[in-house]
Amino acid sequence: MGSVPPNLTMNSPCRHIVWITLEDTSPRFRCYGDPVARTPNVDRLAAEGTRYPNAFSTSPVCAPSRCSVITGVHACSIGGHHMRTRQRHPAYEGQTPPYEPVPPAHVKCFPEYLRAAGYYCTNNRKTDYQFFQPFTAWDECHERAHWRNRPAGAPFFAVFNFEGAHESGMWPDGRPLETDPAAVAVPPFLPDTPVVREAIARHYDKMARVDAEVGRVLRELEEDGLADDTLVVLWSDHGEGLPRSKRHVYDSGIRVPLIVRWPGKVAAGATCDELVSMLDLAPTVLRAASLPVPRHFHGRPLLDPTAPARAFVHATQDRFDDYYDHVRAVRDQRYKYIRNFHPELPRFLYNHYLNTHPAEQELIRLARENRLPEGAAWFAARARPSEELYDCATDPHEMRNLAGDPEHESRLTTFRAELDRWQREVGDLGGIPEYQLSERMWPGGRQPVTEAPYFVAYGADDYCKCPIGGVYGLHFRVAGPALVQLHTPTQGASLAYRLGDDPVWRLYTGAFPLGKGEWQLSAKAARIGFKESAERAFVLTVS
Repeated sequence: MGSVPPNLTMNSPCRHIVWITLEDTSPRFRCYGDPVARTPNVDRLAAEGTRYPNAFSTSPVCAPSRCSVITGVHACSIGGHHMRTRQRHPAYEGQTPPYEPVPPAHVKCFPEYLRAAGYYCTNNRKTDYQFFQPFTAWDECHERAHWRNRPAGAPFFAVFNFEGAHESGMWPDGRPLETDPAAVAVPPFLPDTPVVREAIARHYDKMARVDAEVGRVLRELEEDGLADDTLVVLWSDHGEGLPRSKRHVYDSGIRVPLIVRWPGKVAAGATCDELVSMLDLAPTVLRAASLPVPRHFHGRPLLDPTAPARAFVHATQDRFDDYYDHVRAVRDQRYKYIRNFHPELPRFLYNHYLNTHPAEQELIRLARENRLPEGAAWFAARARPSEELYDCATDPHEMRNLAGDPEHESRLTTFRAELDRWQREVGDLGGIPEYQLSERMWPGGRQPVTEAPYFVAYGADDYCKCPIGGVYGLHFRVAGPALVQLHTPTQGASLAYRLGDDPVWRLYTGAFPLGKGEWQLSAKAARIGFKESAERAFVLTVS
């Protein structure tokens, strides 16, 4: 079908929102035209909603991509663009110490905005945000997290992360193949060998199992009578785990599936051809919940006819595990521009994990034997062009570089200017050496610590303040009714509290009342990139 604009109106907030997040997944579904796929549940979701064929992640690996999604800003603007900064590879011990991105104080995990509005927010279970998730981000964040655990009648935002399509699923696992390797299409940038075909066939098998998990979530919505009242969004953190796909800013590494179902709000069985960045996910959810979208977000809300359409999407490629790289990409509806900041680097860079991939081992074998087919010759290239330009409509696998074609000089000039503009606008930190970036985030290799909160309790005739260093056992009395206020000296930190033995941390959004009785309160504070504070507690008797 052609492009169908959303028919969304924002007269009332969406009460229930579900995200189904896949790993390492390109659009290998029947609903995207892949005849080999066995994905009836995803296909049904698409038939009941709108499919986006031009959706792209901000990075071709999971941690930087997920960093962007959860914060609403490009990871490279806050120091989260390298692949996993906290868990360092042994090869880097003694060089760049571990660190986490420390964004500006106003940057938070966006579910906090939903929690503050009364939504019960759950994440099941993967995070991988480049930083340890603040305990204020979610009501639940574990393998049993579910909307079914919410207080009765509460609106919810529930995230389910399915890891079954991860690239490791292409490794031999002893299971017989259900997908016929002869039926799969091998992309032209890989050698067409039995090993590569079997790896792709295993990926189809894994995708079929992931599809069953998607079906389970959709079935549970139906069982709970929520299917017609829930916005469901299915997406992937980046493209599939084949060589030259994952870890590369070609479309095979950043083009992802995106399906949105919202009965009565979003057209069923439709296709929307507009450009989408995964940065658009957070503002879409907030806008659907009738909440304001923070001005610092880099994305735009989908489903909102008043939001301007995207002209470009942007993607980044930096240190991915063992090796350093620095690549930036800009794409419009048809063309892709890539700037290689290190054209002297070869294509084949050492990555211990990737080198164990069956398809990567085939590339290594054929390169060693000097038998790489023409399409896979990129693997043995000892240098790269400083710029690449591709017509993704006529050359979807991005095999013919048009950057040297005089006919495209004007287009090349436009893309160059757009990349320069974007880097200035978002404050791209990719050009800073990582050892300097680490020092900026965690000076001296030491993680900054969030200051512990203290309490102020206002009574009818006086107020009392919990002193710094307060612990259980401090007992205060005020005449009721009482109003309790929390505070932390750490700029931008979020606070949460709990009463008595309640295991749930309540997000602090402002002073709250307490009636007559004896109350045991505890509180903590957290900020992205900081170590969370010590827990403080006191007992308040309201007479």
